[in-house]
Amino acid sequence: MKREQFAERFSHGVHLLDGATGTELRRAGMPADCCAEQWIIDHPREIIRLQEAYAQAGSEILYAPTFLAQPLALKKWGLEKETEKINRELVRLTRTVSPDCLVAGNLTTMRGSTDDPKAMRDAYRRQMEALADSGADLLAAETLMSAEEAEIILDLAEALSAPAVIISFSCRGDRLFSGEKLTDVLRAAEEAGAAAAGVNCVPASGELSELIGRLRGITGLPLICKPNAGYPVNGEYPVNIKAFTSVMLACAGNGANLIGGCCGTTPDYIRNLCHGLRQDGLSE
Repeated sequence: MKREQFAERFSHGVHLLDGATGTELRRAGMPADCCAEQWIIDHPREIIRLQEAYAQAGSEILYAPTFLAQPLALKKWGLEKETEKINRELVRLTRTVSPDCLVAGNLTTMRGSTDDPKAMRDAYRRQMEALADSGADLLAAETLMSAEEAEIILDLAEALSAPAVIISFSCRGDRLFSGEKLTDVLRAAEEAGAAAAGVNCVPASGELSELIGRLRGITGLPLICKPNAGYPVNGEYPVNIKAFTSVMLACAGNGANLIGGCCGTTPDYIRNLCHGLRQDGLSE
């Protein structure tokens, strides 16, 4: 799927992404200190069961669990030489779930792996080539923490003739963790060829809907909003399904086109959100 095709399908109405993967797999028994990507391959039924639930709840795009399947992160587990194989297998597993859902190859921040732009670019290149070769419909770069990460990803996407890339940043208020202004990096991502842009891994709150309203005013791209169910307290996420849905309907009303959940959300969150969108006449 190219950028123009993505825009044609998702620029109008409100469309559902999926919810959390990591927190749900931990509930299913995945240890906290393991290579999540390898654990998923070794326990394929768990990811298939979860993604089937998201598809049934109304998700139109499923994120393949390739979040940290890049060589610098995989090196910790001695799996860097398996980068291509791991990405291909995780996209294949997601592809088996639903013929009606698009599959997004997922990649994320390099924070914790490297600060060196060349090493970052080389690692992203290997993962993006593998995801494109695997047949992913699009690439979803999420939880990005600097403009540099987005710039490298979008530049590589053009060089590799990759599928459409959607970009979402993690932030506090209107600033990234790098200190850069979210509005500035969103404009830059649009100019660099992103098919959609927005935020994820931020708390679902009243402030979020206000932020979405401001972002809608500075970009014509489909706008992503994929927050957490709040910040965890003693391992529990405090924003319940009803409150999360209320926040997300406000975000959709303020211009978010692509909405879903991040940490702490479940298929029930997406199902209730889908119901709320239909009641409010916001879904396509």
